[in-house]
Amino acid sequence: MRKTLILAGTAALMTLTASANAQETVIIRQDPVVTQSTVVVPAPVQTYVMQREVRSVPYEGDVLIGRVIDDPVELYPVDGYDNYSYTVVNERRVIVDPQTRQIIQIVE
Repeated sequence: MRKTLILAGTAALMTLTASANAQETVIIRQDPVVTQSTVVVPAPVQTYVMQREVRSVPYEGDVLIGRVIDDPVELYPVDGYDNYSYTVVNERRVIVDPQTRQIIQIVE
């Protein structure tokens, strides 16, 4: 009986520890087109993008997450965050992966 109680207590403690660690896990970047996952962009990046005034560029097609923004459209770097760029297309602010030029978030 005593051994069973100790094992049950240990298992419960391990489960609680695993749950606490799982809550701290954040996915920073996954390919939204393939996985349809949610991309978590740091709040300071969103704030930075909202505070900048840049000219909107006309863009053919819908502005969608996963869409690749072609080369003629200028991307602006986000200070302090090399993994993010932004631009404004069709009057919509978007956060873009500078390597792939894919839209990873529409900021509204």
